Amino acid sequence: MKFLLIAVVFGSAVAGHAPAAASQSQASGSQAELRSANPAVDLSTLPALPKGKSTVIGGALRSVDQIRDEVTLNVFGQRPMKILFDERTQIFRDGNRIHVRDLAPSDHASVQTILDGTSVYALSIHLLSQSPEGECQGRVQSYNPDTRELLVATAMLRNPMKFIVPANSPVSRVGQSAFTQVHSESSDLVRGALISVGFEIDKQRRSIANHISVLATPGSDFAFIGNVSSLDMHSGTLTLIDPVDQQSYRVMFSAANLPVTRDLHAGDHIIVTAHFDGEHYVASAVTINN
Repeated sequence: MKFLLIAVVFGSAVAGHAPAAASQSQASGSQAELRSANPAVDLSTLPALPKGKSTVIGGALRSVDQIRDEVTLNVFGQRPMKILFDERTQIFRDGNRIHVRDLAPSDHASVQTILDGTSVYALSIHLLSQSPEGECQGRVQSYNPDTRELLVATAMLRNPMKFIVPANSPVSRVGQSAFTQVHSESSDLVRGALISVGFEIDKQRRSIANHISVLATPGSDFAFIGNVSSLDMHSGTLTLIDPVDQQSYRVMFSAANLPVTRDLHAGDHIIVTAHFDGEHYVASAVTINN
């Protein structure tokens, strides 16, 4: 069987900025389900799972160290990744739940990861009999219309992911209505564009894109509404969380151009108009809506 990988992956400069319509994996789980799967462990003594966006990465699980609670994942075209796990990690083999102690190397695996401080932590590990399909979100590094090769930069992987984009692969804009009203095509695959790529692995282990959703293009405008979760006046950055879908957005601003930002505090409910410059969302207007 094939397992659909849903990954929320962004370049480091725009980490945690996906529009709400994008596919996403949230770092959440039922403690009750975990407790039933690992009955010998009192999960109440373990820390809460890390919060934020998660990334699903496929590859070959080459080693499992039950002493250090660490696995090594060989990602095609990338350097091996060291990923931590523990009793909170959910383990599956072809869709069936297994105990963490039964985790073993596998030629085909997908790991739902999240950053826990500076370490990469496994929320779940799926061991698969066949090569998986997947979905990757990130920022376009380059696209060659002649070779139809697309390079997408992500936060978790050192090197960009390479996709082959067949001529019949649909490309469409998703997200806020003002953005999606413009017809999208391969010309949207410019450097810096945020995209989501659905793909499958062929017999040559190439990633073949079967559909591409464009989330933002350089110069496009967006409106965000939410509560300020963090604020750094020195660097001119704020992070707001939409209370409806719990999406987080990191926005750059200039206090000199937007004096209202000097009155901002964590917890304020704000409306932000911003444009995407290919690396950041940059605020052009901020309204405090308390």
